[in-house]
Amino acid sequence: MIALALVVAGASFLVGLVVVLALRTAPTVWLQLAGLALLSVCLPLSAVLLSGWVMFHMGADTKILAVAAGSATAAVVASLILARSITRSIRRVSDASLRLASGDLASRAEPGGANEIAQLAGSFNAMAESVGRLFDARRELVAWASHDLRTPLASMQAMLEAIEDGIATPEQYLPTLRDQVRAMSSLVDDLFELARIDAGVLALTVHDVHVSSLVESALRLLKPEAAARNVQLVAELDRGASASVAPEKIERVLYNLLTNALRHTPDDGSIAVHLEQSGKDVLVRVEDTGEGLPDDAPTRMFDRFWRADRARSGGGMGLGLAIARGLVEAHGGRIWAENRREGGACVSFTLPASS
Repeated sequence: MIALALVVAGASFLVGLVVVLALRTAPTVWLQLAGLALLSVCLPLSAVLLSGWVMFHMGADTKILAVAAGSATAAVVASLILARSITRSIRRVSDASLRLASGDLASRAEPGGANEIAQLAGSFNAMAESVGRLFDARRELVAWASHDLRTPLASMQAMLEAIEDGIATPEQYLPTLRDQVRAMSSLVDDLFELARIDAGVLALTVHDVHVSSLVESALRLLKPEAAARNVQLVAELDRGASASVAPEKIERVLYNLLTNALRHTPDDGSIAVHLEQSGKDVLVRVEDTGEGLPDDAPTRMFDRFWRADRARSGGGMGLGLAIARGLVEAHGGRIWAENRREGGACVSFTLPASS
């Protein structure tokens, strides 16, 4: 009879092992746990039924206990095997997160496992990619900001030393010093604006405005420079288009886009601003007759400090389009760039129309 008990216990263990191996291939943790619960209930229940049969036919309490203990042990062992499989998958993600927390930005979780764990690993890897890009952007921000601040500071220092040594008079360098201070102040303002956008603390006081008035205001600011280069400014405006925006922020978006367009438009070229209302959105397009965008520009031109050609950047810091994107998205709109069929580039953005 002991032999029979051992056979039943062994058979229970094999059944439990086979079921566990099958459960490990289940696509979700929920199915694995549900199967584990069924296994933990059904296997001992089978042992109880078998024990009843033994008791009915043989009347041996010890044999009943042996069969029940063997089946219960098989269920426990099978549960531990499945639990180890689940925890191993979770530990892969946990180990990767610890490596990332310790500074290894290249750390990634191995894919695989049940759907929930695979999704968790995928989400972790996406987060790690974002963290890596954030640190790269921060390093780039510090590098470019240092570069763009160092140049005017060195120039100002040289001018001040020339004045102190009597080589030049204050009147000679005062306009240039004023321009350099203005340039640095503009850069600091842009960096502060980007910091507020990144932190999500940008304060927007929105109300319904006619976007055409904002376009005309931005065009007036660029008109003297455009006239000096014989660049024609054209506006096709739907004067009924109204949006719920913070006017000064959208005027800055327009100014940044127009400044960028003017920078890349040759003399005797033209820049056109199109404004229309389309359903629940107000669409603004800024088109130029320049040489168009390089292949990677549409996806990168809104990155901070990115300039397609630094030699032709005209002194731009590479922050204008990044700020424009941040301000447009803060209003719930979107912004994108593309080449025109007729030549040149087109930057478009949407704003929520007034309700």
